[in-house]
Amino acid sequence: MTKALQAACVAVILILCAPVSAGATSRIKDLANIEGVRQNQLIGYGLVVGLNGTGDTLNNIPFTKQSLTAMLERLGVNIRGQTIRTGNVAAVMVTANLPAFGTQGTRIDVTVSAMGDSKSLQGGTLLVTPLLGADGNVYAVAQGSLAIGGFQAEGDAAKIVRGVPTVGRIANGALIEREIEFTLNRLGQLRMALRNPDFTTAKRIAAAINDYIGSPTAEPIDQSTVVLTVPPKSTANIVSFLTEIEQLQVEPDLPARIVIDERSGVVVIGRDVRVSTVAVAQGNLTVTVSETPEVSQPLPFARRGTTRVVPRTSIGVQEDGKKMFVVREGVSLQQVVDGLNAMGIGPRDLITILQAIKAAGAIQADIEVM
Repeated sequence: MTKALQAACVAVILILCAPVSAGATSRIKDLANIEGVRQNQLIGYGLVVGLNGTGDTLNNIPFTKQSLTAMLERLGVNIRGQTIRTGNVAAVMVTANLPAFGTQGTRIDVTVSAMGDSKSLQGGTLLVTPLLGADGNVYAVAQGSLAIGGFQAEGDAAKIVRGVPTVGRIANGALIEREIEFTLNRLGQLRMALRNPDFTTAKRIAAAINDYIGSPTAEPIDQSTVVLTVPPKSTANIVSFLTEIEQLQVEPDLPARIVIDERSGVVVIGRDVRVSTVAVAQGNLTVTVSETPEVSQPLPFARRGTTRVVPRTSIGVQEDGKKMFVVREGVSLQQVVDGLNAMGIGPRDLITILQAIKAAGAIQADIEVM
């Protein structure tokens, strides 16, 4: 074997034996947002017409009747004081999100939700509805036919409902009429807000940006904010500068945490959770009560006697005890969960055991109960 071939083999072995990073990296655009570049919530009140008798009951829902009367008066129809019995109209709330840098004439999606006792919005059409922002100004106007994901069918003795027929959506159902002024190119400093605040992640983001720029451009000021000073050469085109910054790879750091949803029995465990030495024992107590009543009848042709039901009750108590086992210090919680699953412990008992281990101070993590 030649020296060159030996050197190549050694290089291949070193590459194969090189340590692999345990953490997964993410782009900065997936970890943080630019302050000011965000959506804004819009809301409006309107009427849906064209329902097939599934609208609001006007005698029970006064605001629907008042809105219908006011709308017709604006159109030159005076029905004030008249009796209205239509069931084809429903009062709704219309919500939408105004995207960042949304321009006039751009269409956005809207969600329509019934307010009264309407049974279904299927087949309805939303009339012109102004959508207001938090400042009270009108930023968009919505109108169009609704698309309903659920349905309802009923007869004299049965009814079936699938999904929620009182909530609908209009794709591209609103036109933006007012823009939110935000001059990004005139900013000398940008603030990046972390979606999952963490001091280590903020420091890593700032270090990655500074290494890429070659100068101390970014500085973390707290666990959720990184201040970014725009370099002089990038002030003319901040969009291009942000595009390059967003693609940088950073390994985020997360605190050790266990999230428990007691209603559904879901347990989510972080990768950095560790357990100290602790002994665990678990047992179930089962009480069974069964009723087997018997019927006592008199003999045939007997002069006296009545038929009676004699109760018979059987009660059993069974305790299923599991052996106590010891969890050694330093093992990951994944290993503990695997051991508990091997013992046949269900999610409910697992939640109780995790909470008991935390109460004993043997879990170095925060437990968040939803």
